[in-house]
Amino acid sequence: MKKLLLALLAITGLGVAQAQSSVTIYGLLDVGYIGTNYRGTGTTASTSQTTNAFGQSAESSSRLGFKGSEDLGGGTSAFFTVETGLNPNNSTASTFNNRQSFVGLKQDGLGRFAIGTQYTPIYSAVLITDAGLMNNMVGSVIYATSPQAVGNSGSAPYANTTSSSGASDAFTLRTSNTVTVTSEKFSGFTGTAMYAMNNQNQTQTSSTAGGQTNYNGWGLGVNYEWQKLLVTANYQALKSLQTAATLTSPTPALWTTASGGVNTQDNQTYLGATYDFGVLKAYAQYINRKATDTLNTNYYAQRRAEQLGVRGFFTSRVEGWASAGLGKVTAFGSNQPTANFTAYQLGSNYWLSKRTNLYAIYGQNQTSSTSVSGSVAANNYAVGMRHTF
Repeated sequence: MKKLLLALLAITGLGVAQAQSSVTIYGLLDVGYIGTNYRGTGTTASTSQTTNAFGQSAESSSRLGFKGSEDLGGGTSAFFTVETGLNPNNSTASTFNNRQSFVGLKQDGLGRFAIGTQYTPIYSAVLITDAGLMNNMVGSVIYATSPQAVGNSGSAPYANTTSSSGASDAFTLRTSNTVTVTSEKFSGFTGTAMYAMNNQNQTQTSSTAGGQTNYNGWGLGVNYEWQKLLVTANYQALKSLQTAATLTSPTPALWTTASGGVNTQDNQTYLGATYDFGVLKAYAQYINRKATDTLNTNYYAQRRAEQLGVRGFFTSRVEGWASAGLGKVTAFGSNQPTANFTAYQLGSNYWLSKRTNLYAIYGQNQTSSTSVSGSVAANNYAVGMRHTF
């Protein structure tokens, strides 16, 4: 009898140990040739620049991640993700780039919640409704690069440098200090909610300290799937309030950091849809972003854009996509100059296996001239190889 009990205990203990947790190491490396032609015509000078380089992350941002889960019983599990960006073509070791890092709980049949640095509802929605799958090349008005912004600094565009930060021209990608809740699918509907908070109230102690430094944000999103149709609607609002004694006037900055500018209310709306025709999948997208000075609501910047695209396999190994879009941006300032912009992109993949593909991408955009900044035109092309592991 004792031997039987000991055997049962040993088996039970082994089962518990095996069910405790599982950890997966994953990543992606994307390298290749990237070229750019850039032309900017300013109010006082013009700039023309061509770049050629063996670069990285043209189709997808290179990364390394760790994720895992633990079965807690009763349909409940704990999970985590830690992910950093990689620069495979950099001659020096890459510093840690916090793309994601969160921990949470999941209940089967209900949903999940997580706390940490996470993607926003709009990011997750764009990822599943963008024909280019949010690649880092010029040519998209939804996942936009800097040449499409009024007041562009004049630097040549290339594989999107914002892909590892918290912001793009069109929407905020990720936020820190964030709680998210995502439901299971009910009658075709899936909902998600986000709340971000990082507040500090400090007593005045000198001429350079004191006041508030508060960052808050929230977001809601809903997806609906019916047969071959997917529709998504999302809204997120981020507010930055800084009332330290040294601040004499607000300095709003548009889509530059994950937490926005100083004393800025940043509201973002995204609508998207896809329909799978079998051979091709069609995509439709709309984005609207408005950043307003909290102390002067007449001082704001707004960016709106629409885009259509298609994507599909022509053979079992050859995949292609195309997209085109247009929009308008209104800049900060008393004159509030506006500019129109257009963009298109063509791309293809040749799949060597499920994890490895060769790619070729070409994109182009153009922004009209305004009274405070000149016109901008750029084209971006790349051929490369991507491997996931």
